[in-house]
Amino acid sequence: MDLREMKYFLAASQTLHFTRAAGLCGVTQPTLTRGIQKLERELGAPLFAREGGTTHLTALGRMVQPRIEDIVARSRSVCKQAALHLRLQGSDLRLGVMCSLGPSRFGPLLGRFRAAQPGIDITLADATPERLSEQLLQGELDAALMVQPEAYHERLKPEPLYAERYLVACAPSHPFAQRRCIAMRDMDGQTYLSRINCEHRDVLREHLQAAGARLVHACRSEREDWIQCLVAAGMGVCFLPEFSAVQNGLVLRPVEDAPVARQVCLVTVAGRRWSAPLARFVETLRRTRFTPNGV
Repeated sequence: MDLREMKYFLAASQTLHFTRAAGLCGVTQPTLTRGIQKLERELGAPLFAREGGTTHLTALGRMVQPRIEDIVARSRSVCKQAALHLRLQGSDLRLGVMCSLGPSRFGPLLGRFRAAQPGIDITLADATPERLSEQLLQGELDAALMVQPEAYHERLKPEPLYAERYLVACAPSHPFAQRRCIAMRDMDGQTYLSRINCEHRDVLREHLQAAGARLVHACRSEREDWIQCLVAAGMGVCFLPEFSAVQNGLVLRPVEDAPVARQVCLVTVAGRRWSAPLARFVETLRRTRFTPNGV
């Protein structure tokens, strides 16, 4: 059934006068009549009966009227929602965030973006790089903020935002806290708390082996906040990206002989048309100047 024909039917059912109904729809009376006749052929029976000088709905017409009203109302609602979306009102932005990425650099940025675009509802999805890549390719995410040591999928387009070093995190009571920097060899014998989702785990292991340093592994977890909390409590140390700390009481020290770093990127799907909210978000990101100490 054609939506236009359904609108003709509703106008005629409300006025019970085809000429007045045609005026309401902005068409000629023959055009409206043909549209209703086409609808009747599709439904298999008349919707209106004419007796003398009066017109009224048939039993079929009375039955389908509320259903057609619902269809037309839903159509108007969809059109209204689409218009609001294009005007960045009532629209959504689905943003993937790598689970090991700290909020310190993007929290303030998202706050400013939301203040400037209050009609955009932001959804943050936390996952590993592998899962974020899958969600991007499947259309479940608009974009992702992530790091990937190896090459990205050929359909994904990374846009570098900033680099961050890997530092050693320790408690204020740890001897490392009294030093300006450490060397990889100083990690020998240290009680270590492993971040399972560390993307550069293998690279850091190679640097440790080259320095002859062996760690004493005490705990492993996918929860970044748990590892940081245990480090702050003095249970051990860990390698941590410099902008990922969320736990109070952590002390971060650079590694003088192993300047390992990771490149944080905005990743989108190459060739896929951006939604209006995503285009506005990318515009905001590109105007943002990421400095060594913040945004």
